[in-house]
Amino acid sequence: MKIKVFVTPKRNVLDPQGAAVGHALESLGLKGLKGTRVGKVIELELDAPDSPQLRAQLDRLCGELLSNPVIEDYRYEITGR
Repeated sequence: MKIKVFVTPKRNVLDPQGAAVGHALESLGLKGLKGTRVGKVIELELDAPDSPQLRAQLDRLCGELLSNPVIEDYRYEITGR
């Protein structure tokens, strides 16, 4: 199975990189931009079935290693079950 973990800054946290990307997009002619946030994607490939135990382990790993829970949110998608 494949897992994509998406980590983004929390809505109430300033995102200077997102602001810089937004300004660059506007300077290149993109109209109507209302906001830009920059995050990261971590792709995992596992030889294991989807289960509540796996999801609990993913939540623990995302909260302890892959994201900073003080300033970032995460979500993940599991495909190829």
